[in-house]
Amino acid sequence: MNDSSTIIPCRNDPTLFPRAATLDGFVDELADARGIHLRTIEPLTTIVVRTQNSRYWILITDGTAAIVRGGAFFPEPTAARIDGSSFGGTLLKVGWIGIGLRLEIFTNGRRIITSPVRDVTLERASTSSVH
Repeated sequence: MNDSSTIIPCRNDPTLFPRAATLDGFVDELADARGIHLRTIEPLTTIVVRTQNSRYWILITDGTAAIVRGGAFFPEPTAARIDGSSFGGTLLKVGWIGIGLRLEIFTNGRRIITSPVRDVTLERASTSSVH
């Protein structure tokens, strides 16, 4: 019988991880977090997101598809996908913009991660028309 097991020696120095870096910690941190689920936003609603360093105007077109303007990366309106919010690591709450978290936006083959979100407001599309 061929045994391909490997024994990895343990180091004596314990490695500590921030609680939010674990799945349990991430879930606990988000349990009471304030934010907006994109699936509840009507198309043509503008979300104004103020982060620690910038302000973004996000026009929701369909689901998580959007037109984004603001910050250093979006000086002009740009088609993008709002992936969700994270602490800037590998865990992402999909389709959600969370206060205190970093917004993750995907556009033109690259992911933009903002500074922490400070405030989120909605500007609903006007249903009136001018004749």
